[in-house]
Amino acid sequence: MTFFLHRILTDSVRVFQTLFGCVLFAACVTSAAAARVTVVLSSDAAPYQEVYQVMRAVLEDSGHDVAREYAGAVSARTLADARLAVVVGVGAADAVAAQPGRTPVLAVLVPRVWYQKTGQARLADNGRRTVSAIYLDQPFERQALLIRLAFPDARRVGVLLGNAQRGLIEDIEAGLRTQKLALSYSLVNEEQRLAMPLEAVLTEADVLLAVPDPQVLNASTAQSLLLTSYRYRDPVVGYSRSLTRAGALLSLHSSPSQIGRQAAVWVLNALSGPNVRLPAAAFPAYFSISINEQVARSLGFVVPPEDELEKRMGGEH
Repeated sequence: MTFFLHRILTDSVRVFQTLFGCVLFAACVTSAAAARVTVVLSSDAAPYQEVYQVMRAVLEDSGHDVAREYAGAVSARTLADARLAVVVGVGAADAVAAQPGRTPVLAVLVPRVWYQKTGQARLADNGRRTVSAIYLDQPFERQALLIRLAFPDARRVGVLLGNAQRGLIEDIEAGLRTQKLALSYSLVNEEQRLAMPLEAVLTEADVLLAVPDPQVLNASTAQSLLLTSYRYRDPVVGYSRSLTRAGALLSLHSSPSQIGRQAAVWVLNALSGPNVRLPAAAFPAYFSISINEQVARSLGFVVPPEDELEKRMGGEH
């Protein structure tokens, strides 16, 4: 009788321990799933709002609490209340970097050059914060593949860069080499007019690759660059849908909604454990291609349809 009583008590203790462990585990999972995420926008501009709306839909559907703040009003207190902060655009990143705190930060819609030169160090605050980024720009290997698929006879790609971006030359060359493409480039000084270096590049190149560089391509220079390239019969490969509409033959770009979706996936994974773990900074996983059919016809190019190019490049949507 004593033996059976002891056995019953022992089994009861084990059952209690198991149930208690399950309760603790469930509590931890619930705690991890019910995190607060603060999304800081550089302004109320449409692209930033689109990123936020996509992230909010995905994260709230997974049980998270999503708060929106703007760069001009963000404070250390609002950041401290969040388990993870997402900054959308350079303005939001600079505003958060100026605040004290230890909340991990994911930066999106930011240029790679900015993040690697200054953004990462400022956000990390001497290692006090965990930081990562989803870049605004596309990898040069992906751009080279698009050029090869759209213009199979191309051999040399032209690029214009401001002096501040000269560090990209090796990366561009490495990306182009993956498709056996050569690089012709010119550096543009701040005081220099665009015409001479642009024409020097276009004389040698079969295709002009536009790189996000405000010193080279801005509201004042875009029309001149596109018209000059058109006159040389060189197609322009751009980096935004608006650049395609303006006269680039085609562009490779990631929409704000695509960036927002990738950011939401990263956040969900980062919040799935007891500690916030962000992956290393990376280029956009999702991308689209836009083609200006009128420019293609005028220049005599026949390029595959947008969806076919995206499929052949392994694009995710």
